[in-house]
Amino acid sequence: MPNVTIYTDGSSLGNPGRGGYGVVLLSPPYRKELSAGFRMTTNNRMELMAVCVALEALKFEGTDVVLYSDSKYVVDSVEKGWVFGWEKKGFQKAKNPDLWQRFLRVYRRHRVRFVWVKGHATTVENNRCDQLAVAAAGGTNLAEDVGYEEANL
Repeated sequence: MPNVTIYTDGSSLGNPGRGGYGVVLLSPPYRKELSAGFRMTTNNRMELMAVCVALEALKFEGTDVVLYSDSKYVVDSVEKGWVFGWEKKGFQKAKNPDLWQRFLRVYRRHRVRFVWVKGHATTVENNRCDQLAVAAAGGTNLAEDVGYEEANL
């Protein structure tokens, strides 16, 4: 199985507000960038959606992944096991249950190690993800973040 390094970031222009995510996938010699914007969402949703989209983009099950994120919300939820406790309780009182369920489905298909990085610092690829996320949030024809908008009608 190939080894893949992933960088992710999410952005929200207002919280809630317009949002976007950015992803950089590296498996030398290959590099892929992904991004998308949404008309109404939150920063935490975009951080988590970036991770979901990145893992869903992997072509082979059982891939060894190191995933870098500046989101304590995402990294701590996984590394400290909170998400698994939320799952056992049926995601009662958990925020963003739709995305956490999506995450767990794809997370379990790979071997993923999370690494927290300081945002807006010297991590080149994290900064690139930030650029992608902000540009996506500021774009036109933004998609609907169905999970957010339905939960907040």
